Amino acid sequence: MKNNKAKVVTFGCRLNIYESEIIKEHAENARLTNAFIFNTCAVTAEATRQAKQSIRRTRRNNPDASIIVTGCAAQIDPQQFSNMAEVDQVFGNEEKLNVQSYEDFGVSTSERVAVNDIMSIKKTAPHLIDGFEERSRAFVQVQNGCDHRCTFCIIPYGRGNSRSVPAGEVVAQIQKLVDNGYKEVIITGVDITSYGPDLPGNPTLGTLCQQILKRVPDLQRLRLSSIDSIETDEALFEIITNDQRMMPHLHLSLQAGDNMILKRMKRRHTREDSIEFCNTVLKARPDVVFGADIIAGFPTETEEMFENSMRLVEDCNLTYLHVFPYSERDGTPAAKMPQLERSIRKERAARLRVLGEKKVNQVLKKTVGKIVSILIEKNMKDEQISIGHTEHFAPIKLIGIHAIGDIAKARVTNFQGGILIAEIIQ
Repeated sequence: MKNNKAKVVTFGCRLNIYESEIIKEHAENARLTNAFIFNTCAVTAEATRQAKQSIRRTRRNNPDASIIVTGCAAQIDPQQFSNMAEVDQVFGNEEKLNVQSYEDFGVSTSERVAVNDIMSIKKTAPHLIDGFEERSRAFVQVQNGCDHRCTFCIIPYGRGNSRSVPAGEVVAQIQKLVDNGYKEVIITGVDITSYGPDLPGNPTLGTLCQQILKRVPDLQRLRLSSIDSIETDEALFEIITNDQRMMPHLHLSLQAGDNMILKRMKRRHTREDSIEFCNTVLKARPDVVFGADIIAGFPTETEEMFENSMRLVEDCNLTYLHVFPYSERDGTPAAKMPQLERSIRKERAARLRVLGEKKVNQVLKKTVGKIVSILIEKNMKDEQISIGHTEHFAPIKLIGIHAIGDIAKARVTNFQGGILIAEIIQ
């Protein structure tokens, strides 16, 4: 370790990234030093395997450091980590956000596992943080947990049931971040479109976004993480289609394009629902681009069923595909279904990714010559370029060095390797 501060190693989703900032702050306040804290992910078996591999490598390179493991994989199966000789202690998802856990570490560590029943947690406590290690954009948690039980998903058992952060606390966090110079905020959670029914007055994600945009007028860009289109409320639709501060990039949790597979996944929408949603949004705001999660090779999926997922990319005008070859997780109903050969899953995932690259290139080609707004995220001083994303979340290189976190106007001149190239407008 370059310095003696505790280091947090993050795997998985944007919510984990947000929570890792809370963990860093708690560890620092507790004066925890010479320690590594692994914030794990359980969405696939591969994610858990990578975390274990990283833990072992860290122990080899840092024999005297303390190692704490937390996150979804630790919540779901703490014993798999407590059995590792490299691990000193395991925290659950609730415990990792409690400063007392880090103050007690090394003092009262007779029990190596501190993991409570996540299903007993009824509230998500708000946490005010000043900023992020990456200074360009900020993530803000509005919700945690999930009430749905998709047959492929283990995450509800790592996160618990759905619970929402009160709107006032969300607005206060965003105002604090904007005061500290952040111009873009991403709303995140496990299932953000389920926001609100556990709060007084039954607010929705749409009414929350209305409050954010009204009460934080200096916020320049608001983004949503993955949404479930079937749960989109009228207020959210209005903001997506009419408010220019809501970025025109929506990532949809679609998972498949065949109705039988969707039924076996226990999803709440049909392929027709997805197509109707995308067409309705595009009719009201034609510049919106869509990303989507799609699983390839789900149990019982035939070639014809898979082709329906391929066709959904065209039917919904999807661009940025997040493709998963199906990965069975113990404890989920889908793991007990007839499984496809792994080679078939990988081959289908590869075909989806090729289609996704084609769709991305089509969008980038249409962007050449246009003026775009870029959030500067990184500088490559050796090459004298800045790197960031456009409003549509297209990756872009901007000629010249610019301040990280600023928003720059530029004209797109070309694209190469899936990345736009632009020049600043003076």
